[in-house]
Amino acid sequence: MTVKTIGILLFDNVEELDAVGPWEVLSYWTLTHPEDGYEVRMLAAELAPVTAAKGLRLLPDTTVADAPPLEVLIYPGGQGTRPRLADPAELEWLRGQRETVPLLASVCTGALVYAAAGILAGRPATTHWESLDYLGELDPSIRVDREARFIDDGDVITSAGVSAGIDMALHLVDRLAGRERAIEVRRGIQYDPQPPV
Repeated sequence: MTVKTIGILLFDNVEELDAVGPWEVLSYWTLTHPEDGYEVRMLAAELAPVTAAKGLRLLPDTTVADAPPLEVLIYPGGQGTRPRLADPAELEWLRGQRETVPLLASVCTGALVYAAAGILAGRPATTHWESLDYLGELDPSIRVDREARFIDDGDVITSAGVSAGIDMALHLVDRLAGRERAIEVRRGIQYDPQPPV
C-alpha cells in the first residue's frame, strides 16, 4: 500500500497550536488507523529545532527538500508568517506546491501567505479575526468570510485562528477517511469544547 503524506509546515515564530492542533488530530488518526493509508510529517527548511511563537521548540521530521510528494500541505499561522509574505522564494515555492499537491490547507494567518502567493484569488477564505481585513487587502478578489471556523473550497481549505485548526483537521479526517472515522478521532482526543467563559 502506498502511504499518502500530509505535511505540516514549521517555521520560526509559528503559532504553536496552529501546527500542534492539526498534528494531534491527524497523528491520532494515522497512528490508530494505518490501514487508511496516510501519514503526517512536520516539515521545515532544516532539521534543526524550530522555535515557535511562545517559545515551544519543535523538531521537524524531514526537510521540505527531502519530503515525499504531499497529498495535503497544511500552512500554520503566527507572527512568523509576516516575513514570509514578502519572501519571493517562499511564495514561488508555494505556487509550485499548488501545481503538485492535491489539497492545500491553512490555519490562522497561514492564509495570508496563500493570499500573497495568489492561491486564494477569487475564492472564499478566512483567517484569524484580527487579520480578516488584512486578508482582503492582500487580494481584494478574495471573498473574506468573517464568521466561518473553516472554509472548504475543494482543493484549498482555510481556517480561522489557532484552535480552529483542530476543527479543520477533523474535517480533513472526515473528508479523507469518512465521518465515522472523524467521530472516532474526536472522541479519542476527547475534543468536546465547553468553554467556561
